[in-house]
Amino acid sequence: MCSLEVGAQRLALSLDWSTGRMNSSDIRVVCSDSAGCVSVFSLAEGALMALSQWKAHDFEAWITAFSYWNTQLVYSGGDDCKLKGWDLRAGPSSPVFTSKRHSMGVCSIHSNPHLEHILATGSYDEQVLLWDGRNMRQPLGESAVGGGVWRLKWHPTHQHLLLAACMHNDFHILHCQQVLEGSGGACPVVASYILHNSLAYGADWSRLSLEDPAPQSPPATEPKESLTESRGHLRIHYESPTASFDTSLEDDAGHYIPEAIVAPSTSPAAAPAPNLDKDAPSLSCLLASCSFYDHMLHVWRWDWTPEETQQEPGPH
Repeated sequence: MCSLEVGAQRLALSLDWSTGRMNSSDIRVVCSDSAGCVSVFSLAEGALMALSQWKAHDFEAWITAFSYWNTQLVYSGGDDCKLKGWDLRAGPSSPVFTSKRHSMGVCSIHSNPHLEHILATGSYDEQVLLWDGRNMRQPLGESAVGGGVWRLKWHPTHQHLLLAACMHNDFHILHCQQVLEGSGGACPVVASYILHNSLAYGADWSRLSLEDPAPQSPPATEPKESLTESRGHLRIHYESPTASFDTSLEDDAGHYIPEAIVAPSTSPAAAPAPNLDKDAPSLSCLLASCSFYDHMLHVWRWDWTPEETQQEPGPH
C-alpha cells in the first residue's frame, strides 16, 4: 500500500500502532532504528507521513511503543540500557523520564491495553519488569525468565496474562495479577512452549475465537458420525529439523478435539502453578511464535483452567 524509509543505512528494529485499545481514530505508527532514533508516522488515506524523528538512544533503539491510554506518550528502549518516555506534545528535546533500572539493553516494551498506566519491559538482562507509568522510579515487580526478553505481549482480552519470548530460554506465559495488585516479587509462569530449536524471537496472541467453527469448515448438510466412530483426523502441521511433530486432532467438520478426550497429552509438562483467578472461566488461546536461525513459525494452542492448582496444562 505504501512505504517510507526511516533513514539511509538503517535497520528498522521495531514498530507499534497507536491503536492498541482498538481505537481507529488518529492512526499512527512509531518505529525505532539501528541509529538510535525513534520516528512517528501518521497513516491517512493509505499513505504514511513522517511527523517527527529524533535521536533517542546512544546505540541501537531496540524497541519503541505507544502508551495505549495516552498516545501522545511514547516509550523507547535501547542498547544503552536505558528506558525512556517521550511526550510528543512537548517535542523530543528531552525525555519525560529516563530509567536505568535494567542492567543491559532494553529490547521489549508493551503497554497494557486493559489496565491504565501499566507497562511491561524486558531486557537482555533476562528480567521482565512491570511498571506503573505514574512512578517510574521503581518497578512494581521483577521476574527472572532465564533468557533475554526480546518480545512481550499482553493478552488481547485477559488483563493479567503476559507472553514473553525469551531468546535462549523459549516462550513463557506469565500471570501478573498478584504483582499488579501490589504484592511485589515475581510473576509465576503458568505455561511454557519449548518446541523451537533456535532463539525465541517473536510471539503474539491471536484474537481468533476458538469457540467458533473453523472458517474453512463446510456447512453440515447431514448428521456426522460420533467422535468415537470417526475417531478424528490427525493433522501434521509441520516436521521440525529434529524430526519431532506438532499435531492436532480434528473431527470431520474441522473442529479441534481436545487431546484429553482422545489421546494422552504429548505436550511438555509445566511446573506447578499457584491458585490464581479461581473464579475465572477456562481459557483457550491460539498463539504464534517464531525463532531466529531455523526460520521457523509455530502456531500453538494453550488450554488453561485457572482453578487447577497442581498442574497447569502445557501448550500443544
